[in-house]
Amino acid sequence: MRIRIIGVMTEDVLAGVGPRLRALRRARGATLAALADETGLTASTLSRLENGKLRPTLEQLLPLARAHGVPLDDLVAAPPTGDPRIHLRPVRRSGLVLVPLTRRAGGVQAYKVIYPPAGRSPTKLRVHEGYEWFYVLNGQVRFVLGEQEFQLGAGEAAEFDTRVPHWLGSAGSRPAEVLTLFGAQGERAHLAPSQH
Repeated sequence: MRIRIIGVMTEDVLAGVGPRLRALRRARGATLAALADETGLTASTLSRLENGKLRPTLEQLLPLARAHGVPLDDLVAAPPTGDPRIHLRPVRRSGLVLVPLTRRAGGVQAYKVIYPPAGRSPTKLRVHEGYEWFYVLNGQVRFVLGEQEFQLGAGEAAEFDTRVPHWLGSAGSRPAEVLTLFGAQGERAHLAPSQH
């Protein structure tokens, strides 16, 4: 990240960080205490940052950008660089590869998910708040929803209430690729650190 800011402009940029931090936290529906647990910063520090009573440091902004799922440039309102490309950063969790396709805090998030070949991940049904939609891009998907089981191929889609026990995985000897949409609760459930 390159930001060339001097003098009064620096103060203007830093003055805008607090309101952006508050808006991002509220959009996610997170409390100061929950965000403190997520970032390692104290609730008091977070409150002072949001109210503009504390000048943010890089050490404070980095965990906040990670927690909110936004680039650091968004927190400081860095001027656009003219490069419209989205730089996708895959996340690996429990044998899955998740590629975030959206970059905003809160609301519906889009991910490309790559499931390993059948038999390489345990069939452990999950339950969490929210609603999920997925579309099979490539391969065959085994979808377990409560007592029912389905097999979907490329071009097929499903939507479901995530409070019903569910599981998705590849149904074949090759990985399966899925485009999925879910809200903040689903994002936390899918991107939570592995319990293994």
